[in-house]
Amino acid sequence: METRRISDALSVSPQITAADIDDLAKAGFRAIICNRPDGEGADQPLYEEIETAARRAGIEARYVPVTSGKVTDENADDFATAMRELPGPVFAYCRTGTRCATLWSLSQAEILDSAEILAATKSAGYDMAGVVRRIVNGGKTPTDTGDASYDIVIVGGGAAGIAVAASLKSRKPDLDVAIIDPADIHYYQPGWTMVGGGIFDAATTAKTMGSLIPKGVHWVKSAVAAFEPDDNAVVLDGCRVVKYQRLIVCPGIKLDWHAVDGLVETLGKNGVTSNYRYDLAPYTWELVSGMKQGRAIFTQPPMPIKCAGAPQKAMYLSGDHWHKTGSLKNIDIQFNNAGGVLFGVKDYVPALEEYVKKYDANLNFFHNLVAVDGAAKKAWFDVAKPDTEVTRVEMEFDMMHVCPPQVAPDFIWVSPLADAAGWVDVDQSTLRHARYDNIWSLGDVMNAPNAKTAAAARMQAPTVADNIVADIAGKSPVSAYNGYGSCPLTVERGKIVLAEFGYGGVLLPSFPKWVIDGTKPTRAAWLLKEKLLPPVYWRGMLKGKEWLAKPEKVSAR
Repeated sequence: METRRISDALSVSPQITAADIDDLAKAGFRAIICNRPDGEGADQPLYEEIETAARRAGIEARYVPVTSGKVTDENADDFATAMRELPGPVFAYCRTGTRCATLWSLSQAEILDSAEILAATKSAGYDMAGVVRRIVNGGKTPTDTGDASYDIVIVGGGAAGIAVAASLKSRKPDLDVAIIDPADIHYYQPGWTMVGGGIFDAATTAKTMGSLIPKGVHWVKSAVAAFEPDDNAVVLDGCRVVKYQRLIVCPGIKLDWHAVDGLVETLGKNGVTSNYRYDLAPYTWELVSGMKQGRAIFTQPPMPIKCAGAPQKAMYLSGDHWHKTGSLKNIDIQFNNAGGVLFGVKDYVPALEEYVKKYDANLNFFHNLVAVDGAAKKAWFDVAKPDTEVTRVEMEFDMMHVCPPQVAPDFIWVSPLADAAGWVDVDQSTLRHARYDNIWSLGDVMNAPNAKTAAAARMQAPTVADNIVADIAGKSPVSAYNGYGSCPLTVERGKIVLAEFGYGGVLLPSFPKWVIDGTKPTRAAWLLKEKLLPPVYWRGMLKGKEWLAKPEKVSAR
């Protein structure tokens, strides 16, 4: 007997026999639902046999037969009624378990978020793609999908989405392009490290989404619920359906604050902050500028995260302020990194280690933040050193800067577009989807092994735009993404180690060494970060001008 757990209240399986009932009773099930009509298969026991055995074992049973491939709204209502009336936990079965999973999905559609439903059924091994529109529509069969259709649909209006839209329109102005994004505000997230260091004002990193959507591009102000790539459709919240000829997926990354026990409850107070949120970055500077003594912890979770250098940037800028104000000798800096190295590209490590030494910071590798008690000023870390058992350590703090764990958005990892780890599955060179020829992805959400930075998206946008225009013309890809990413490591106020690299850690500097030697802290790199990169972002990247963004060309075949 193959039992698959969908929720605390329900497990499902393929067809069972009366001989399985005792095992179900021992497993703690108190009720059984049969969703398979009698006589569907020649080797199928009658429901009455199952019911008799269940009664003998002290288990209630209910017959809710559903015709294969024809799960009606009434069937879902009947299943919901049975789940309410029967004692739990409940065990349901049909020929394969799919009907049971479908009935549960539809019955929960008005209670749970669609991504939660799709995640639960996917984990149990059931694909609900065939009823996703009904799930999004509250479990009922849609009567009017209200379809819209565009040449290009872009999911996500962040740096990658707006940049690729602008790049497409600059190449082919007649394209009918739509961006789907529910947000009102667009943020220049690379600026938040500077906000946390007291250099930028937070307001300068935010603009209204409407002011940034490229001219001639439609803005569909809605959240995406699901993808139907076989039908070239995106399903929105409320069950509206948007059709496309070609799709670009770039909704960014999910900051999983809830993955750390107690973190959500203490963010923004009790000395716990993060530059990964617009509203918290000013609190970072408030804490840093007000701290005269005590322990400051800076955390970094397992990869992947966006801007892998950001956790240590916060440490360096804080240490620099305490150094210049004479407080550093009274402050214990702890950098707790879930990984095993300070920075993934070794060429930049010597310069960074000099600043670790300057600020007398302790590097604690393989330390992953798992819990926080803000009021008690305590944090717990799982220490997972190679070839040793995981141990948990407690650390007290006066200030803690947290970089949250990061995962693919829920509606991505439960979709047909995702790889086994939940990221959009692409060819790392062309950024075309590995299985769907009319889908591309860029930015933080896709699975190419590059650094997740705004600079990476700046280079990816023209690559995707070039290749889509070539595809429209019936040609093979013409541009290749080399994995370029940039991480301006703010090691002190006024100096930056400008890390620029591609796939495999290959150095890809944008400037000659005599202008900026990226392996050393320079004033020129600081001026680039402080003065030049914001206008490059707002006036170049988001306008399709593609400054500092020239993808490699490949010969058309």
